[in-house]
Amino acid sequence: MKKILVIENNAGTRENIAEILELANYKVYTAEDGKTGIEIALLQKPDLILCEVLMPQLDGYGVLHLIHKNPTIRNTPFIFMSDTADRAEMRKGMELGADDYIIKPIEKTELLQAIECRLKRAEWLKQEFVPREAAINGNGHHLHDIPKNGNERDILCLLSDNRDVCKYKRKQIIYVEGNRPARLYYIKKGKVKTYKTNEEGKELIVGIYGEGDFLGYVALLEGTVYKERAETMENTELAIIPKDEFDALMNTRKEVVVRFMTMMARNITEKEQLLLGLAYNSLRKKVADALITVNKKYKTSINISRENLAAIAGTATASMIRTLSEFKSEKLIEIHDGAITILNEKELENLLN
Repeated sequence: MKKILVIENNAGTRENIAEILELANYKVYTAEDGKTGIEIALLQKPDLILCEVLMPQLDGYGVLHLIHKNPTIRNTPFIFMSDTADRAEMRKGMELGADDYIIKPIEKTELLQAIECRLKRAEWLKQEFVPREAAINGNGHHLHDIPKNGNERDILCLLSDNRDVCKYKRKQIIYVEGNRPARLYYIKKGKVKTYKTNEEGKELIVGIYGEGDFLGYVALLEGTVYKERAETMENTELAIIPKDEFDALMNTRKEVVVRFMTMMARNITEKEQLLLGLAYNSLRKKVADALITVNKKYKTSINISRENLAAIAGTATASMIRTLSEFKSEKLIEIHDGAITILNEKELENLLN
């Protein structure tokens, strides 16, 4: 039976969470403050810790800091709980090394899914690297069972079929810059943006990913940390491929190597075009390029916030709204209930600076 420690200063919330977890067949320990929580963690060695952010004496950030300083519990999955969805607070928690961040009031399904996903990840990290000759995929088959001349569909099935799936709500963080990757993500449903933020908090979206796309592979291939943050744009389902299995595939299957090297090269090209566009394109050209980029992911009407669209184009939201109005009057796009439909894609693509 997995052990979970709940650190929460509100007695009612603490008891409610404990009851939910006990019904889900977890062994639950509770603490009313951070100091007591640390003591219980050192004594019981829980498999996962749920911790409130704002607490007297020792807050959640202090608890996480002390957890990471102790070698016997530093790798324990850690999930923050908070009454607010403040982005600065969430960013601080994730950068300190939290695995997830749940906003209260907590829904039972969301809580249990988050816990299950993090416990599975912890199990993956404990496993030793699978030797080449014994490498096995998520279906229980040897990696070399796929035909040697496997086509695109064979490779996709090998990587994505019968995987554990984690469900994310809209605006939920998947990973943050500075963290080391532990898995490859495959988007089964939904959309994800990757972005960078400057010191003033302004976002620049550097990637949009949709159903059928892989996410987080650049850091895996480079053997480095994530260089941007990934966040869901709508309710999303991600299939999880553990890092050790992905490494085994890259070491044994030429087809997989070719697939991801091609994706890597395309990613570099897209980033170069993005930087050139930001540096030299006019406002109208930036907005047109952003619409075309997003349209390739949405394929029907574009249902995206104006803030996100502006972050893709690298412009102010007000400028984005004004330019969209111009495009609408020029019959290049149509806007209905906020959703954008491109009427003349060719003219948008050929728009001059």
